[in-house]
Amino acid sequence: MKTVLITGANRGIGLEFVKQYASDGWRVLACCRNPVTAAALNDLVVQHKGHIAVYSLDVADFEKIEHLSQELADVTIDLLINNAGIYPTSRSDGFGKTDYDAWTRAFHINAMAPLKMAESFISQVTKSQLKTFVTITSKMGSVADNRGGSSYVYRSSKSAVNMVMKSLAIDLESTGAISVLLHPGWVITDMGGPNGLISTAQSVTGMRQVISHLKMENSGEFYAFDGQVVPW
Repeated sequence: MKTVLITGANRGIGLEFVKQYASDGWRVLACCRNPVTAAALNDLVVQHKGHIAVYSLDVADFEKIEHLSQELADVTIDLLINNAGIYPTSRSDGFGKTDYDAWTRAFHINAMAPLKMAESFISQVTKSQLKTFVTITSKMGSVADNRGGSSYVYRSSKSAVNMVMKSLAIDLESTGAISVLLHPGWVITDMGGPNGLISTAQSVTGMRQVISHLKMENSGEFYAFDGQVVPW
């Protein structure tokens, strides 16, 4: 049985990843900040008995990441999905309106935490068959695709994680581990808003298709949910 660890697993894209992988018979390690209040996730645990284990994890707390890694020290993890992320509450962060405290927090969670996850779980992932790290990013982090300006906080935090994961791909090449970035599309979620173009099911189905075909030569690439390479 293959094993996947997913952060931010209590709602939206993360919850859909849990649902789909559990339905396909994977062992799912579902991580979220408050498991007790994660009603939808706990419902999935009941529906897929024996396939989903829920763990408390706030990726902003690096000590908790380390503690979870120690707790799961003997577990083999085929696929680690860095899904947890934030879009700062103030979305109108145009020129002259930047919330610098929010910028610091966005970098901490969106760019630094995924690397901390990789550093903490490297042994569990590299001893697996698939040896794959996936980080959910956004086209808004693409320099080449930026035609709208503004959104300094979110755009820069996603550009940063793109560079972090590209470097990770290079550094882990000798281990046989793969690191890729995925753009989920504009999804109808709490973060994406009600005007999104696709559902979480469509997004995750597409991303899982991309993940299932990954090879070592794909490491370091940035793909959209439909398999297209994203220039960044």
